[in-house]
Amino acid sequence: MANFGGPTLLKRTLGLQEDRYSQYIGPTTDFEPSLINLSNFDTHDESLLARGTLRRVSDEDTFLLLPDSATPGYHRILEDADEIERIVAPNGRKLIDLYFKIVHPAFPILQKNVFYEKYERSYREFSPPLLAAIYLLAINWWDHCEELAGQPKPNVRELERLVRTSLADAMYRPKLSTIQAGLILSQRPEGDQWAPTGQLVAIGQELGLHLDCTHWKIPPWERGLRKRLAWALYMQVSLGSCCVLHMFFFFFLVLTCQDKWGALVHGRPSHIFASNWAVQQLTPNDFPEVEWDENNMEERMEIERGRAVFGQMVQLSQILAEILETFYTLQASQAVAAAGPQGTQLVLSLAKPIQLKLKEWYSGLPAIVRMEPSIHQSMQQPGKFSPIGYLHLAYFATEITLHRRIIRSMESSAQAARAAAQSGASNATTNGAGTKTSQYSASPAGSNLGSPYPPCGIDPYVQHICRSAAKARLISAMDFVNRLTPAHLRAFWYFASKTNFALIGTFGSLLWATSPGREEADWYRRRLGEYRWTLSVSSKPGEGKGLTEFAMGMLDISTGLLKQLPEKPSLSRSNSAVDLDMVRRQSMLALGATSPAAALPGRSSSMASMSGLSTLGGSAGSRFQQSSAEGSGVQSPRSPESDESDDDDGVYGNFSATAGMAGIGD
Repeated sequence: MANFGGPTLLKRTLGLQEDRYSQYIGPTTDFEPSLINLSNFDTHDESLLARGTLRRVSDEDTFLLLPDSATPGYHRILEDADEIERIVAPNGRKLIDLYFKIVHPAFPILQKNVFYEKYERSYREFSPPLLAAIYLLAINWWDHCEELAGQPKPNVRELERLVRTSLADAMYRPKLSTIQAGLILSQRPEGDQWAPTGQLVAIGQELGLHLDCTHWKIPPWERGLRKRLAWALYMQVSLGSCCVLHMFFFFFLVLTCQDKWGALVHGRPSHIFASNWAVQQLTPNDFPEVEWDENNMEERMEIERGRAVFGQMVQLSQILAEILETFYTLQASQAVAAAGPQGTQLVLSLAKPIQLKLKEWYSGLPAIVRMEPSIHQSMQQPGKFSPIGYLHLAYFATEITLHRRIIRSMESSAQAARAAAQSGASNATTNGAGTKTSQYSASPAGSNLGSPYPPCGIDPYVQHICRSAAKARLISAMDFVNRLTPAHLRAFWYFASKTNFALIGTFGSLLWATSPGREEADWYRRRLGEYRWTLSVSSKPGEGKGLTEFAMGMLDISTGLLKQLPEKPSLSRSNSAVDLDMVRRQSMLALGATSPAAALPGRSSSMASMSGLSTLGGSAGSRFQQSSAEGSGVQSPRSPESDESDDDDGVYGNFSATAGMAGIGD
């Protein structure tokens, strides 16, 4: 049993003992579960063996407790803690208060009352990497604290050195505090790496975080903490892909912390699989009953808002995990490729139920985390921060991840159809020299993306609906970014946010590249220019600079690559409108309409529904009625030619900023 003296919340803890660490005994180890049950367990459910101490937490789950003193670096623990505290002195307590004020409400992976209980006794009771991680993250808001702003900042480089060495040592004696340190460090602008994620997932499994601890014989607060840590780890593992490696290579060995969003951000397979995940959904009981001054209603609201953000992020991460598993595994990619020209129909059929889940998720958002005007106004007070931005940005990133796959599938289906048309004997004629030539004109070199020349392999009206839905997502996402205020930008942002900002630009670049004509391509070019301007305005010191600078860099890379595309053909707006109406009629007749009257544009919704697209247009209609200028006080400049083209863009310009989109207002 943990040997903490005096009244304490740490008695009977499993994962936060001061002098011992735990290892989960799995069903295939050299310990036979049937023999474990023959051990003589005392009143504390412990049984001493030659190899260590068995700790039984349920009839099915047992851990092996081992002494910290036998692990590498044990003799340096107190020395490291003293050095960390010396670096931040005399402001250690102020930084901890700052962390719990700004970060903890929206990222509740610590047990606040337990933390303060230990800190009041001595900072030496903490794992050095956890203490250093909290200080390092809190320093980001140093200038926003009146008591700290006028003082010199602590030596950040020295703190980073200590956290590297101490966290490497802590992994030999893993505890819940090891997971906490890794998760917190990963939220720093420099802390987003993928390679170490697997290591932290492995540590979490060693601590039994992947198991259902609902009925374990451990303190109730630890059961809640374990579930919050497990879901935080699950979120991190989903969100990872295209980020560049940052400052410290050694961080790859020690910051192992993010699966689902890590998989997205870094474009890697997830480390966590549903078949080995037994953690139950979060409930209000998994959070401490009171973490606020009962006389401070404002503090209570902030904590409740943060908990709601965290809970909704967990649910969104599960939808993201389904998208990644359905569309972005090697097996899923091979299935779509094998479908050839029918690949898009396969993708759409799989996308429809997921889109419905996204719609239900958004419609179920609590009012306290919506981007409503009243909330915007309450956040305008000096010193107020709103952490809800990272949740809504993650929602747009999830939508974009789904629609990117649909757009890509249309290009793949078009290429498959072109290949079939060019090689099929029925689609060839023989010229005077005896050479077979396709009845379709060849595309200009390098213009496969968005080429209008050969048959596209999918119904043109389905293609129109898909691109319209994708365009609506892009506009809504850009408008959301334009409405962010300093209160949002200065708040805590989840580690994947900088890449999620970049994904908006990447998605716009994809739509530009796949545009069938010059008019549509020019529309996306102008909008991406406006989006970059919005990012640059948000890149002021202290207002999300690290978030938006990365996105600007990625946008510059994408648009630079787009310059390599050959010029797209000009499509007549009037002819396009006529052709689209004809396509609608032909599509409906092909699907069983009995007469041309039944195929009128007003009846075309049934065709969309049959194509699996009835929900791809969004969930709650137009909710972005407030202008961007109202939301942020700044509006992006329009390109010189945009005024005219916005009115005359034909089929490309008549979508509102929230057409078919759930929006982020009420």
